[in-house]
Amino acid sequence: MATRDKNIWILIVFILSGLVIGGLLGELASKVDFLWWLGYGQNFGFSTPIQLDLNIINITFGLMLKINIASIIGMAIAIFIYRKI
Repeated sequence: MATRDKNIWILIVFILSGLVIGGLLGELASKVDFLWWLGYGQNFGFSTPIQLDLNIINITFGLMLKINIASIIGMAIAIFIYRKI
C-alpha cells in the first residue's frame, strides 16, 4: 500500500513540475514570432484578494493560476514520462 501512495505523490510532483516548466517555456516562447501560440492561455482565480480582518490579525487570501498551451503540453509530457517509469 505504501508504494501506491508514493506513486501518487510522484505523479503529483511530475504534473506540477510539467505545469511550471511548461508555463515558463510558454512565457518565453510567446516573445518569438512563430511560437506565440504556446503562450496563449487563461487566468483563473481571484482578480482582487479577499481580506479577513479580525482586529488582531489581518489575513489576505489570493490565488491566481495562469495556464497556457505550453503548460498543458508540459503536463501531458510529465504524465507520459510517469507512465513509462
